[in-house]
Amino acid sequence: MIVFRLARSKFKNDLSGEGARIAGGRWNSPGIPVLYTAESRALCALEIAVHTPLKVVPQDYMMISIDIPAIDIKQQLFINDLPPHWQSFPELKVTKMIGDQFFLEGKYLALKVPSAIVAGDYNILINPLHADFKQVKVLSFEPFEFDQRLFIKEALA
Repeated sequence: MIVFRLARSKFKNDLSGEGARIAGGRWNSPGIPVLYTAESRALCALEIAVHTPLKVVPQDYMMISIDIPAIDIKQQLFINDLPPHWQSFPELKVTKMIGDQFFLEGKYLALKVPSAIVAGDYNILINPLHADFKQVKVLSFEPFEFDQRLFIKEALA
């Protein structure tokens, strides 16, 4: 299965999940490394956009295509599996607890979770500490430019 990740150029080779380990995320508490990826390039772009202040166009990003052995994505969360308002901001502690349990158990390489941004789309969360992580392969790096219309809203004349 091919998934996508956007990262600043200087971090393009970093698949350690260190950023998520330091800061935490919707699906993990600080201290637990997770490599956040998406099923599409568009969802990657939106994930960056929702975390970027308006009028700031992100610069120096690379789109990374990553191959995950499909056999290792054995667990998926569905909307019905989640509590009400699971996609709210700031993130609920319960989604962090769900992810933490998954990653600490270490049974599977990846967890497929619904996107909090785009209903019907999915993020793929990869456990960099899993024994099968060595099978995860980077396929390509491509410079990525964000369309400034996502970030700069000018008044119409």
